[in-house]
Amino acid sequence: MVLIQGKGVSKGVVRGPLYFFQRPNYDIPKTKVADLDAEKARVVEAREKSSAQLYVLADKCREEAGEESAVLFETHAMFCDDDDYVEAIETMLNDESCNAEYAVKEAGEQFAAMFAAMDDAYMRARSADVKDVTQRILNNLMGIAEGGIDSEEPVILCADDLAPSETLQLDKSKILGFALTAGSSNGHTAILARTMGIPAICGLGAELKETLQGRMAYLDGETGKVVLDPDNLTIQTFKDKMEKQKKFKELMAEMKGKEDVTLDGRHINVYCNIGNPDDVTAVKNNDGQGIGLFRSEFLYLAETDYPSEEKQFQAYKKVAAAMDGKRVIIRTLDIGADKQVEYFHLKKEENPAMGVRAIRICLNNPDVFRTQLRALYRASAYGKVAIMFPMITSVWEVKECKRACEKVMAELKAEGIPFNEETEIGIMIETPASIFVAPELAEEVDFFSVGTNDLTQYTLACDRQANDLGKFFDAHHPAVLRALKMAADAAHEKGKWIGICGELGADLSLLETFLAIGIDELSVSPSAVLPLRDAIRKSIAKTCTLDALKC
Repeated sequence: MVLIQGKGVSKGVVRGPLYFFQRPNYDIPKTKVADLDAEKARVVEAREKSSAQLYVLADKCREEAGEESAVLFETHAMFCDDDDYVEAIETMLNDESCNAEYAVKEAGEQFAAMFAAMDDAYMRARSADVKDVTQRILNNLMGIAEGGIDSEEPVILCADDLAPSETLQLDKSKILGFALTAGSSNGHTAILARTMGIPAICGLGAELKETLQGRMAYLDGETGKVVLDPDNLTIQTFKDKMEKQKKFKELMAEMKGKEDVTLDGRHINVYCNIGNPDDVTAVKNNDGQGIGLFRSEFLYLAETDYPSEEKQFQAYKKVAAAMDGKRVIIRTLDIGADKQVEYFHLKKEENPAMGVRAIRICLNNPDVFRTQLRALYRASAYGKVAIMFPMITSVWEVKECKRACEKVMAELKAEGIPFNEETEIGIMIETPASIFVAPELAEEVDFFSVGTNDLTQYTLACDRQANDLGKFFDAHHPAVLRALKMAADAAHEKGKWIGICGELGADLSLLETFLAIGIDELSVSPSAVLPLRDAIRKSIAKTCTLDALKC
């Protein structure tokens, strides 16, 4: 029996083959080739395959998001056969006698640069389309599996850790669990796993090596164990846990359709955190009563250039409409720190967690901010959208954000574009500064939402991405919980509501503390909704105490 021990970050037991994530290398060298006709044939095959894939995506998109969204994929499919584009690739092959990969990469870069230099804004936006199509053709040339997993059966995906942009590309239907050699419980892979209800382990170290590719293993996201070649007793233990897991899910299914209310009548909203529009399915399957955090940065992380207003609008509209009038809180762009986007050209910082990130990037880039706000307000006509600004530290930042909103609303009104003028505005409370000026901030907004991951990081001076801080990164620390109480008191004093959208919201051991503090809403991973509802319905709010705030 082989046992590899790590740290469990998303509960559950699964059995399946280990599959090691392979990062593609797009640093493509130019090599001379002897058989130029063979390289040309490879390009034709890759273009045809790319075009077919894009038409399939267009059909899928037409069913799920409507005609307007499908047109984008159809346009990309047609570009695979664009005469000028094809000629540019063939010219590169003929002139350089080079490998197909290099010819496609160079021709794509030249075309993208040509569009980017045009005066017309619409034509400039086509630069990103060229890059997307070129990337797809390169992937097919290089044998890189679409969705990142070249396997017919679902797998336990192994990696050191995955960047946010990498997790977006994964075919989630093929993932049984995550096994990470590094990573942390607050990392994006762990958050993705909890959102999807997929077992995950981080910190498995060098013992999880690629020579184990394809080996069958059990993964236990509660104990942090990966086990290969288990003995009979261990197999029976895992089978028992899997059976218990199945029965628990059946029991939790009975919570669907019931109210989120304590035994003494205290109601608390249970919402969901999501990372992209596809996560709405998980929200509905788990009976989430709204979306408390829609991380809009997925749109930026998945692109090679700034996403257009139309592309953002379609994504936000899809979620707002799908939630049937339930509140959808969309956080404005939150990149920087551990979420880097190459085309923003952010400077390398010694301490990026305290650098130019989140709302600071938006206020420093008003055109980018305006584009997103226009898309958000347009989407507000299709559902109960609320807008939330992250990483707020000062009142002046909120006032600047509100001025930007007012300007956008005036533009849309002048253009005759419908939107909801009563769209709620909120901020994330995730810095000590926002706690200390919470009374003044509450006067400016409709609600607070506490990002407990960052609040813990900044309050305790502990890097949330570091996996070796152990007991020093303690979200249960009285200082963190007292900060929550201060924020809640400030919000309620001004008649505003307050929620928690950080990972701590799903911590059942703190539910009674949250009830005592007066938290109005908890936004959690979809898989955590029903267990949380069960715990709420067994609680008595008036008997809850603030004992956890004591040292």
